[in-house]
Amino acid sequence: MIHLESSHTSTLGYLIFISYVFFFNCGLVYFLINIYSDLLQSALKYFKDTEININNVLIMINNFNIRGCSWDSDFRFHSLHKDTFINIADTFHLELSILTNHVPTRYLDNQWDSNSVIDLMFLKLDSLEHNNHSIHLEWCLTSNHAPFSVDIAIFEEKIQTKKHTIIKDSEEEDNFVSNLIKAIKGLNMDNIQSKESLEYIIQTFADCIERI
Repeated sequence: MIHLESSHTSTLGYLIFISYVFFFNCGLVYFLINIYSDLLQSALKYFKDTEININNVLIMINNFNIRGCSWDSDFRFHSLHKDTFINIADTFHLELSILTNHVPTRYLDNQWDSNSVIDLMFLKLDSLEHNNHSIHLEWCLTSNHAPFSVDIAIFEEKIQTKKHTIIKDSEEEDNFVSNLIKAIKGLNMDNIQSKESLEYIIQTFADCIERI
């Protein structure tokens, strides 16, 4: 199951947009966080002032509007905002993703402002599956921000399976359908109040199928 939840805050000139995507895997909930913050560093203010109990964050990404020498070699100043943001990411057990190509992420069409790196990606700490991302200038289209991507390795897993066939309209099919209906009627589904109780019913049904 994948669920998307967004929050949008605009007060006293502050603008922040945060989207949470979470999904279940092997009984655990994992989160992806997408953030846009204004030039007033409203995202930092929000995370500093709000207690957020979220575990298992895999990725925190997007336009943080924070320049820092750790990710932008053209920015040669010390940034307290950068330090604060790194500390916040650390509370989520995230670390700054490694760039595979060191190019700006925001491109401006005037001569007064310089291109910069303000779109960042933070990934799960000590993750061997994914620890870097790429910036794609060719995907910009009409946007002045370059999209980026992360490669997540999917390891091959061999799952033991069995296949049974039944001849259509045969006596074997009639017996199987009859026993299947009996097994379904025998399931107690009056008290499904948790994921565990649902999994128990599914396993019970699977055991009935195995015995038919």
